[in-house]
Amino acid sequence: MHTLPSHAMRPLCLNPSLCSSRFPFFSFSIPIFHKFKNNPTIYKKSQKGPPFFSIRCCGSGSVTAKPSWELRRNRAAVQEPDEKVVALRQLFTKPGIGIDAYIIPSQDAHQSEFIAECYMRRAYISGFSGSAGTAIVTKDKAALWTDGRYFLQAEKQLNSSWKLMRAGNFGVPQASEWLTDVLAPGGRVGIDPFLFSYDATEELKEVISKKNLELVYLYDLNLVDEIWKESRPKPPNKPIRVHDLKYAGIDVVSKLSSLRAELVAAGSSAIVISMLDEVAWLLNLRGSDVPHSPVMYAYLIVEIDAAKLFVDDSKVTSEVMYHLKKAGVELRPYDSILSEIRRLAAEGAHLWLDTSSVNAAIVETYKAACDKYLMNRGSRGKTKNKQYFESDSLPVGPSGVYMQSPVSLAKALKNPSELEGMQNSHLRDAAALAQFWCWLEEEIHKNMKLTEVDLADKLLEFRSKQDGFLDTSFDTISGSGANGAIIHYTPEAESCSVVDPNKLFLLDSGAQYVDGTTDITRTVHFGEPTAREKECFTCVLKGHIALDEAVFPENTPGFVLDAFARSALWKIGLDYRHGTGHGVGAALNVHEGPQSISFRYGNVTPLQKGMIVSNEPGYYEDHAFGIRIETKLVDLSLLSIEEMEWLNSYHSQVWEKVSPLLEGSARQWLWKNTRPITKQ
Repeated sequence: MHTLPSHAMRPLCLNPSLCSSRFPFFSFSIPIFHKFKNNPTIYKKSQKGPPFFSIRCCGSGSVTAKPSWELRRNRAAVQEPDEKVVALRQLFTKPGIGIDAYIIPSQDAHQSEFIAECYMRRAYISGFSGSAGTAIVTKDKAALWTDGRYFLQAEKQLNSSWKLMRAGNFGVPQASEWLTDVLAPGGRVGIDPFLFSYDATEELKEVISKKNLELVYLYDLNLVDEIWKESRPKPPNKPIRVHDLKYAGIDVVSKLSSLRAELVAAGSSAIVISMLDEVAWLLNLRGSDVPHSPVMYAYLIVEIDAAKLFVDDSKVTSEVMYHLKKAGVELRPYDSILSEIRRLAAEGAHLWLDTSSVNAAIVETYKAACDKYLMNRGSRGKTKNKQYFESDSLPVGPSGVYMQSPVSLAKALKNPSELEGMQNSHLRDAAALAQFWCWLEEEIHKNMKLTEVDLADKLLEFRSKQDGFLDTSFDTISGSGANGAIIHYTPEAESCSVVDPNKLFLLDSGAQYVDGTTDITRTVHFGEPTAREKECFTCVLKGHIALDEAVFPENTPGFVLDAFARSALWKIGLDYRHGTGHGVGAALNVHEGPQSISFRYGNVTPLQKGMIVSNEPGYYEDHAFGIRIETKLVDLSLLSIEEMEWLNSYHSQVWEKVSPLLEGSARQWLWKNTRPITKQ
């Protein structure tokens, strides 16, 4: 599955020594927390973060895929009325609000990719259900930005009241730039500060201030929630569970001890952990608050001698309570996070904040509390609070340490137990896929009429029979023909297509198991593929092989390798609108940073031993087909001898590792599809 900020792709290859896996694995290295090369900034100004809404896609210059706007459906000349947008605009002039535009992002308060239904505000207001995008409503306009993975989907889902902004395309302004164009000087732009990282708000303020526009933080209410009202889904409250040490590999006490050593080295006395997968990983906990991701809504504050988990305690079982107590972790109400931030500032804490992920509400609350502390100290003289002082004679007030969270990299460098769990879960997942493809071929040969949803449901049935299965790791992308060209297409029962045996069928899916997370894509044709389809597919395969066989120096960032996967497509004038590889969590989020393999050169995180990274180049011809990996579609005349050897070695390893988990017709199917192939 593809994601934009730091990820994207599904694999064919198995690492030669770990052939059960869909991802290249690198061996574990210690210590748990690795030193960052950048130095901390121990003052109030944040380090500059990534550009606000700087979504980018490839496909520029002479290397292009057929642009979707050439084929998009005609829209009605008269805009359709949108009652939700009208109701939202009516709130702009209410007392205490007074804004001219309102921005609705995709994220929750933790900058999550997948979010609980009750936080899907952008989807509710716009009707666009893709996982990435930003909506802006002004008093007379409504616009939505999304990236190349979702252009076709957005065209289908947005009504004519909305303007689709194809982010990254030539001539399309960024959201902040658009605001400066459509609002008059002195205009006020409202946001919910819990839904934006601090870096994003700083970037936004910098751009809109050039037009004398003001950014307004609406702390106490979210305007979309105000019109959603009683129909808004309730917040999730399913129980949290302990992630067994045999899968986690390292106990919580050891993880917290390593983190505290990092705090001391950085001159910090406490850290706010707001990313949900970081909280889950650090505490060896898993939840089910978010679809497809085994996480729970929570914040974590770790101090030198204490740790507090901010969570709805109704989710905390007696087992989890005991688990946390052993590690010295106290519980606090989820909504009390800001009051705790104020307390830390009042006690002079040097608070570590990753401003690229911690929301603006938390950072601004801390900054305001720091200012209050200094004002009180100036008016009252020397304070008696010494908790965070370096010495009695040299008191030090609160100040921020603005750096990337050290948990992000520590989580990405998998330990041996995590790697073993990922390998084992991939083997079981491969068995489920083999059973599925065997079943599907039999059904197609019987001329059975099957829809895209039927296939997604059947795959879920096979997966659910595997040991340790918990959930899918993302919505299954089951696309026949033209639907396969919609990079994040999700079929729905009332509108999906019947699978056409004479067209390409793309299946992009994954699962969450108790010991690991999977993500795999295949493209098949049940009839006779065209020469064009085989050419495109084989170029995608060549790119996959090139990346798998790449040899590169230690500490090479992923963007350096991205061209390996695209080169074969570039040679025939093609490309794809997403990154090539993303990190994958160990029984956690299917998309994980900080590493990625992408054309986005801003991510300079080096690829290191212990990281798991996907390998999934693709090609999508709008309104025709989408491609990612299967053998019938290979044009052998385009493969070199070395590439043929790679493909046969891969199939040999698949048979060796997966066949013991199969029997009957599924085993026969696997044997038929993993036999050596040769050029005629």
